[in-house]
Amino acid sequence: MTTQTQQTETIESEVRGYCRSFPTTFTKAKGSIMYNKANKEYVDFFAGAGALNYGHNHPRMKKALIAHLTDNGLIHSMDMDNTVKNNFLSKFKSVILEPRNLDYRVQFCGPTGTNAVEAAIRLARKVTGRSLVMGFTNGYHGMTQGALSLTANSYYRDTSSVLQNNTGFLPYDGYMGAGVDTLEYIDKLFTDPSSGTDKPAAIILETIQGEGGINVASTEWLQGLRKLTEKHGILMIVDDIQVGCGRSGSFFSFEEAGIVPDMVLLSKSLGGCGLPLAVVLLKPELDQWKPGEYNGTFRANSLSLIAATEALSFWEDEKLAIEIASKSRKIRVALQRITIQHTSHVKMLRGEGLVFGMEFYDPKLAEKVQKHAFQNGLIIETAGSTGQVIKFLPALTIDADVLQKGLDLFKNSIDYVIKMQTTPETPATQFASRLSGVSK
Repeated sequence: MTTQTQQTETIESEVRGYCRSFPTTFTKAKGSIMYNKANKEYVDFFAGAGALNYGHNHPRMKKALIAHLTDNGLIHSMDMDNTVKNNFLSKFKSVILEPRNLDYRVQFCGPTGTNAVEAAIRLARKVTGRSLVMGFTNGYHGMTQGALSLTANSYYRDTSSVLQNNTGFLPYDGYMGAGVDTLEYIDKLFTDPSSGTDKPAAIILETIQGEGGINVASTEWLQGLRKLTEKHGILMIVDDIQVGCGRSGSFFSFEEAGIVPDMVLLSKSLGGCGLPLAVVLLKPELDQWKPGEYNGTFRANSLSLIAATEALSFWEDEKLAIEIASKSRKIRVALQRITIQHTSHVKMLRGEGLVFGMEFYDPKLAEKVQKHAFQNGLIIETAGSTGQVIKFLPALTIDADVLQKGLDLFKNSIDYVIKMQTTPETPATQFASRLSGVSK
């Protein structure tokens, strides 16, 4: 008899990925706990790759969605005027933009983050009349053609045969070592007419690189970059798709730096309940679109807007931000202890808010820890250029006891996997040796 899993393997494309990292059949989820067909519980430190900042099936959002459906509310209306969209825009303005003194127009694009990236790239080129757009080393911006051309990891770009569409890459904060000022290098590129680098229409960046390995840009670097873009007349696009909507501790990840980007991209948890929704926030003077010049069938999906409007209620006061700060301290302390305990295997810990990355010297060890954690009931993924970073991405609303259980499960897994290492050399020395061999 053919099982459902076997059917999936014969019908679904080989491109499927996460089912390989988490090989079980899930049936339901609530809060930060997922269940498989055998009713086994899994603590979720993955949160839908950042699409579930408020956990699975949040009761308030679920109630709002059910009420909308029961009342025969609009499900699909393109960008026609409707009360659902108006309610979202009104609340977004009053709860998010006005308290932060931000003056942005809201453009609804296709429902995914990469759609927002594409829209921003196209608008930047239209407004400036320049075609070059530049990203950063270790950056990740999506899988459509334009977005992929600005994604740094060659694993994604090399398999796509994608044309680069006049894009380039700049060194991120710390990429060239702690003693190297990458801003000085970037400024030189744009100042020197003989650098070989044209002035770009825009630069796009994540203030905390998610898929790139949880690389956190410093406040000083972000402020310097903003001054640099203003000096050279380059638009600054902040991709807040994964680390926005509260993931960094504040609603926008750039708030602490006190900068105001020209455009901000939001998706993932903007939809509130895992429903697809994406927007481009743009300064009013950049809103040079002609009506219908950029469109899409699933812009501003009504159900996504219902959940998104309810999700904004979390930001009407400081309660959630205070909870995030408390949970962040708890995670940092726990992971710092593990890092110190296993210093010969763990290279460093990075992160802020409720996004952390533990980097291993040996990517294979990170993979083993991730797999063992899953077997023990913890859903957590790897990131980084070689999968050398284990990424912690719990829901912002995770219960304290569930958070502690997840941290305990992770500690048990890393302790067990490292204990089972049988070679006399440490992974750190083995990895360094392999790198030395490659360089020769």
